Amino acid sequence: MTTTTPALVAYDDAVRRYDPVIGIEVHVELGTRTKMFCPAEQSFGAEPNTQTTPVSLGLPGALPVVNGTAVEYAIRIGLALNCQIAESCRFARKNYFYPDVPKNFQTSQYDEPIAFDGWLDVELEDGTVHRVEIERAHMEEDAGKNTHVGGSAGRIHGAEYSLVDYNRAGVPLVEIVTRPITGAGERAPEVARAYVQALRDIFRVLDVSEARMERGNVRADVNLSLRATPTSPLGTRTETKNVNSFRSVERAVRYEVSRQAAILDAGRSVVQETRHFHEEDGSTSPGRVKSDAEDYRYFPEPDLVPVAPSRAWVEEIRATLPELPQARRRRLHDEWGFADAEMRDVVNAGALDLIEATVAAGATAAAARKWWMGELARRAKQEEAELADLAITPAQIGELQQLVVAGRINDKIARQVLDGVLAGEGDPEQVVVSRGLEIVSDDGPLLVAIDEALAAQPDVVEKVRGGNQGPVGAIIGAVMKATRGQADAKRVRELVLERIAG
Repeated sequence: MTTTTPALVAYDDAVRRYDPVIGIEVHVELGTRTKMFCPAEQSFGAEPNTQTTPVSLGLPGALPVVNGTAVEYAIRIGLALNCQIAESCRFARKNYFYPDVPKNFQTSQYDEPIAFDGWLDVELEDGTVHRVEIERAHMEEDAGKNTHVGGSAGRIHGAEYSLVDYNRAGVPLVEIVTRPITGAGERAPEVARAYVQALRDIFRVLDVSEARMERGNVRADVNLSLRATPTSPLGTRTETKNVNSFRSVERAVRYEVSRQAAILDAGRSVVQETRHFHEEDGSTSPGRVKSDAEDYRYFPEPDLVPVAPSRAWVEEIRATLPELPQARRRRLHDEWGFADAEMRDVVNAGALDLIEATVAAGATAAAARKWWMGELARRAKQEEAELADLAITPAQIGELQQLVVAGRINDKIARQVLDGVLAGEGDPEQVVVSRGLEIVSDDGPLLVAIDEALAAQPDVVEKVRGGNQGPVGAIIGAVMKATRGQADAKRVRELVLERIAG
């Protein structure tokens, strides 16, 4: 347990005087039907301790069998991260004694991971690209879940008692471990966040996990150390455990930079330890003194044979990999012709999928962007909702835009149609019909409205006849008001000028 931390150093001051080095371990729960080493079903939200077998509970005599789908998913992840895939690898026992580990060891991989020596380029919001070196991606099983009852923070300290749910014990995981991430400087928090977000996007497009961080499908352990200069030896690191949101990853890095700088400024040494992250204020607190690998007494798992994926199978898997998120963004950027800043705004707003689907529904990329990044983004902000959660689909936006292109409604009326769709009145066509919003295209009714406007403003008529067409807007405005905005303003102008000339 560490002693009290001196007053935090301002982040900007800390990164001026120290070089932050980060390392991130990301655990992803694989979306297999059954667990890593037994046929127990796995699903979120089941009644506690209903998804167990003798294997996942570590009962005497129970023997594990490797989940083949989990191995395939691990290879897919490794290939997507530009890793080499081992020709042979094996499992090991990682020995430690926690109530949520019923076997008193975790079946993991130690010196022989299934994937190693990879990299991932991550793009920051301003377009800067930072390469993250991947040391390894290995297979393992998850632990159960402890629930500490009582106390103020939901942790074991101060709790009245603890409950253990073994449904999660044995769920297949892949752990992805980076090499030290250097060169980020003051942007280290952004790099950490962008890296975890890029991984989450890859997991989803590979379809190996739901990758829902709020459910714990993806969890990040954030390592951080400070050194005097970029050429100095690495400092002592801390590991903030189980950070489960992008924002929290960023906040954890910032806090640890400020905290460790304060310790070093005071002439003290940073303790190598695990830390807990606190969502309410973005701080971290001590967990336990960090164990090194030798403390876990790894040894080869005697009940499992080595995993030896054939090169032919690995290449078959490689051939089935989908287009990865970064490559897809580059392709769409070129196809749509967006400026770099426009594309970044689309990605940051979570509108990429929505715009692509709207284009597929028949809209141009420019029109799709206009609706999602303009009117709909404004409404989402008002409702404090995500764009994708609005009660309107890309297909409906595509239909709305087609009504505009066909001249049946204009942009102003289209916003009224949006109101109807968002209110649950049906698709755009249904709203146009039920609300009577279609543009008046028959010249007869338009001429009636024009004649009334001309009669009401004879002075404007005389000015126009005298060669000054500026005031004609007053006539057009009156006609548009009389037709509730449902006239084609261009056609109205033509008819007004014809009427005055005649």
